Amino acid sequence: MDGLKSLDGNPAKTDVLWCSTSQPPPDTSLSPAGTTVQPSLSVRNLGVLFNVDLSLTAHVNQLTARGYSSLRRIKSCRRALSRSASVTLINSLIVSRLDYCNSLLADCSKHLVDKLQRVLNSAARVIFGGERREHVTPLLRDRLHWLRAREQITFKLCLLVYKARNGMTPNYIEEMCIQVSSVPTRAALRSAARGDLVIPRTRLRLGSRAFSVDGPAAWNSNSLPSDIRTASTLFAFKNRLKTHLFLQSYYVLSS
Repeated sequence: MDGLKSLDGNPAKTDVLWCSTSQPPPDTSLSPAGTTVQPSLSVRNLGVLFNVDLSLTAHVNQLTARGYSSLRRIKSCRRALSRSASVTLINSLIVSRLDYCNSLLADCSKHLVDKLQRVLNSAARVIFGGERREHVTPLLRDRLHWLRAREQITFKLCLLVYKARNGMTPNYIEEMCIQVSSVPTRAALRSAARGDLVIPRTRLRLGSRAFSVDGPAAWNSNSLPSDIRTASTLFAFKNRLKTHLFLQSYYVLSS
């Protein structure tokens, strides 16, 4: 399978990314509109860097490199900044970038998510002046109230599912969030009564990372209480979901 990215229909600005379990021959190329385009090892689309195996390794590496670069600049002038100004800068320049499109990292390797978490840990230490050997969890949990990187990914997945179920997304996304209760052969199951969603079967590991699979899986597997799933407003849903994931991350899992 190949991925094409073109700007303004200009073949000279077209990138080709081969995504396949078996790599094509080195000389494989495409010729749109008579212009020969050689395959790239990575292609940027809407700010996300996709590599040939779709592992998003290049994207995470770039995110972490830019995050540490911003942290070094902030650290150099940290003494001249108030704590609230430091938090604002780090949220704007680092945390917001780590959160952008992070739902694409659902079900990716633990190694990549840990790299993002280390950036957040370093950011907390810059804000409060902690040493690297000091435990960072009290800073993240008690003073900044940040979700861990893994839970932030789950937050984004569940948020998109909520929007899909409440008519806030395009139809093609809504069609990926089918309630178990709407399937006649499953309507009597306990999962239907809980408001679970249908999780499609996939044959390949890569297929399990699609939103059509990971979105419903996140909605189902985190045992979201009914007051979260049935929240009447998006604001209420986000607040309750963050509290649920926060407690799950720092208290339930650590107990």
